[in-house]
Amino acid sequence: MTLKQAINLSDPETLEFTPEDYFTPMRVEDLFARQAPLQVDVGCGEGAFIVAMAKAYPGTNFLGVERLVGRVRKVCKRAVNAKVENVRVMCVEIAYTVQHLLPKGSVSVLHVMFPDPWPKRKHRKNRLVNHEFLDAVHAALIGAGELRLTTDDLDYFQWMQKVAAGHKGFAGMPWPDDPAYPMTDFEKRFRAQGLPIHRLLLRKV
Repeated sequence: MTLKQAINLSDPETLEFTPEDYFTPMRVEDLFARQAPLQVDVGCGEGAFIVAMAKAYPGTNFLGVERLVGRVRKVCKRAVNAKVENVRVMCVEIAYTVQHLLPKGSVSVLHVMFPDPWPKRKHRKNRLVNHEFLDAVHAALIGAGELRLTTDDLDYFQWMQKVAAGHKGFAGMPWPDDPAYPMTDFEKRFRAQGLPIHRLLLRKV
């Protein structure tokens, strides 16, 4: 979707947002025609989680970020089929979006669901969650905004805990007991295999 283009639930392409400028923060009002709390799902995959959230919370705006074009198209189609109007999707690299495109103080909750764990030691430098990423998330969140991290990889979970403990801008919080919290396609697959799911909730301070 280009700026100010009308949303048409019979046309999935109108749910895709393309910034005019990739070098300055975008304006939330260019994505949504209303003012509402904004939640961001980075690495939104094929959209099971974000579409379920959008349907459950119609009073909230949801932005999905995904670097693979095919997945972006699937999310848009999924949203159209679910008849939700409060979803937009961007095809941009995740870390770049958080660091450079999300406006400061604009996001109430940022979800990172099952990021690539890069399990080999020599590849850990490629992991999304690091101190610089937390800096960028901290800037994008509103006061007391939340970063929610989910992974099936214990080593990566412990890495997340260590990085978070070394960042003064976040406080760890208990994960809310919410049986209705939607599952991603990855989580459904992992649970079917009997794999444990690890979650970390950080609140901006």
